Amino acid sequence: MASFNRVILLGNVTRDPELRYTPSGTAVTDIGLAVNDYRKGPNGESIEETTFVDVTLWGRTAEVASEYLNKGAPCLIEGRLKLDQWQDKEGQKRSRLKVVGDRLQLLGSKGGGGGGGKGGGNRPPAAYDDAEYGAPANHYGEPRAAASVSQPPEDEIPF
Repeated sequence: MASFNRVILLGNVTRDPELRYTPSGTAVTDIGLAVNDYRKGPNGESIEETTFVDVTLWGRTAEVASEYLNKGAPCLIEGRLKLDQWQDKEGQKRSRLKVVGDRLQLLGSKGGGGGGGKGGGNRPPAAYDDAEYGAPANHYGEPRAAASVSQPPEDEIPF
């Protein structure tokens, strides 16, 4: 039987990311994401429901998140669901569903004025895809090709 495990979330970061490294030197950061859902109630009133999701980012994507995201920043995460299971100190079994993010899309400042983030107005390219070693990615997660710029012939310059 085939299966498919893909998640796309658009929301606001709930806490500042804290970057750490594994013993082998791989960057990892955990962020919280608040995702709002709006629906009509039984009396026609608008109801807002917020879901809080834990997201783990790895590699260059984790470094970019740590550098450019802060609490309240909007972002888009694409990844997969993962179930963590453990036993607490009393021997009770615990579990938590989280997202392992493969792709991060920076969406701009909370106020919509551009810039923002910990890095001031110095934003990186908008999409990062860890599958390509953190290389900037296009809308489909593929690496962006280098732009080739050619000069028009002198007789076609419009001035």
